[in-house]
Amino acid sequence: METETQIPSAMHAPGAILLISCYELGHRPAGLTRPRRAFKTAGFAPDTIDIAVEPLDVEKVKRAQFIGISVPMHTALRLGVHLLHRIRQINPDVSICMYGLYATLNADYLLSHGVDFCLPSSVPPQPPLSGGQVRDTSMALVALVQSVVEKEQIETQKTGFRLAKLPPLEVYAQFEDNGETGTVGYTETTHGCKHLCTHCPIPPVYNGKFFVVQSDTVLAEIQEQVAQSATHITFGDPDFLNGPRHGLRILREMHQAYPNLTFDFTTKIEHILKHRKHFPEFAHLGCRFIISAVESLSETVLTILEKHHTRADVETAIDIVHGAGIALRPTWVPFTPWTTLDDYLEIFQFVETHRLVYHVDPVQYAVRLLIPPGSYLLNRPETKTLSLTLDETAFSYIWIHPDARMDELHKTVSALVENDARAGVDTLETFYRIWSLAADLRGQPSPKQSRSVHKPAPRITEAWFC
Repeated sequence: METETQIPSAMHAPGAILLISCYELGHRPAGLTRPRRAFKTAGFAPDTIDIAVEPLDVEKVKRAQFIGISVPMHTALRLGVHLLHRIRQINPDVSICMYGLYATLNADYLLSHGVDFCLPSSVPPQPPLSGGQVRDTSMALVALVQSVVEKEQIETQKTGFRLAKLPPLEVYAQFEDNGETGTVGYTETTHGCKHLCTHCPIPPVYNGKFFVVQSDTVLAEIQEQVAQSATHITFGDPDFLNGPRHGLRILREMHQAYPNLTFDFTTKIEHILKHRKHFPEFAHLGCRFIISAVESLSETVLTILEKHHTRADVETAIDIVHGAGIALRPTWVPFTPWTTLDDYLEIFQFVETHRLVYHVDPVQYAVRLLIPPGSYLLNRPETKTLSLTLDETAFSYIWIHPDARMDELHKTVSALVENDARAGVDTLETFYRIWSLAADLRGQPSPKQSRSVHKPAPRITEAWFC
């Protein structure tokens, strides 16, 4: 494969390389910031566009000789494919590389629809997937993209972490707590995950491995974003407690430098139980909330998803986290082929009982199981009995629930959540509306609202979803 020294000097011109992010959960995208810094270290002058908060700059697209599109999520991929056609209209000859989890999972489709390269997001680097004959220069650039995206070998002392051309942090989602808002920075301390939850897109790419990002890199990113007014940091690792000692070292240094800086992270229920002794310290260091993918309370569904926790474990985790003065924000996949109407109703009773109404974004009650190509779910015997159809344009397998009421409920709930969000309806109101819909379908009376016991919880103003 070509190396960086064989890339023509014209590729070092400002804007010859263009990096585009489609969507990263409302925060400034790491899919732009880290590659951009590393390209600058290597002597390039890349341009960037984050189409989640910026319009597509036609002049940047025209000027580019190589475009990398970051697609770490399903939503980002769907936006990226739509963007791909527009780019080809503007600049038909530009080399395009898609990189991220969903580029790898959907490489066959992407390479046959205008993408030149799909870059596996795994470490150590694997050969990029390419479509047809491509120029040596493009291959050399892909090799460089591979090294800067995958290895994260960023020399922070030399680059200075100058991000002036990126959108300001204020245009992204904000941290909200007790009626006040703050500016959010974003970083990751690890890549990949050592767990193999069958519905997650990470295992097919990382195969149970995770890799740490150098502490100096993470701390320099935090320093830069604090200088840009960040008062809260989101640690976006798939699971922050895959490497608890690594994470704790970073948190301690961060707190020493910025004692008023708050943060949140994501981790599994089983990690909360395993590392319960650290939660008082997390609170002391500034942790305001934790996201954990509970997904379901059904033993059947949890077994199929290989979550390795139980309903009782979730209750214990709530006690641990809340007992430390931190909010637990559970996420759910309430619509699966194996979820019954009673299972769905159980989630609402659980959320109310544990006073979690404001800890759950309403969109969570509308999440439908996504089965992308390469999903580990395809290996489960329960999935093999389903009648699945691959919808390549939707980048997922289509499934039908054996209980037609559940599919209809999903459509109704999805519309209700969207309409309520647009109208600014209070989370508690939406919660009870959805619960009433499901209860009515079951022939049960509507639940009574218990507004007085449900208190607002700290959150990021962008609802969490895939």
